[in-house]
Formats: sequence, structure tokens, C-alpha cells
Amino acid sequence: MSDSDQRVGMVDSDQATGDIKNLFDAARAMMGRVPNSYRVLAQVPQVSKFLILFNAVMQREGAGSLLSTRIKEMVVIKTSHINACKY
Repeated sequence: MSDSDQRVGMVDSDQATGDIKNLFDAARAMMGRVPNSYRVLAQVPQVSKFLILFNAVMQREGAGSLLSTRIKEMVVIKTSHINACKY
């Protein structure tokens, strides 16, 4: 089996409809883009509906979060740098 056979497909953000379109619209509003992780999770709409709420708390200020957005972004950048993440 090749690597391409093992990959989970991504939902094209331009072709999304219904709840998935709403999820993608919310992601664009919050992050300015639709991350690939959202496009993969869109394959399972029941899970993806809750993702935007979770990320709102994890990545943004408010909603019970104690850390500022600036600190959260610094953690993301540092973690990516340490792990040599090129994404």
C-alpha cells in the first residue's frame, strides 16, 4: 500500500455545504483560513461541529481561557520550531 492510499481525504472548502460550510466560515472568521486539520475532520461532521468551540477556547482569549492570545501563539510557534515543523 502506498502512502497516498493511507491518507484521509480533505473536504474542499469551496465545495463545503451545510454544517461543514458553517464550520469553515467560522474557522475563516477566527483564524483567517481553513486549516488542513479542519478539512480532514470535516469528513466526520459530528466531531467537527465541536471543534470550533474547542479551538475558540484553546487559541483565543476569553471563554474561560486564562492565557492571552499572544502567549498561546508564542507557544504554537516555539513548539513548531522545536519540532522542525514546516507547515
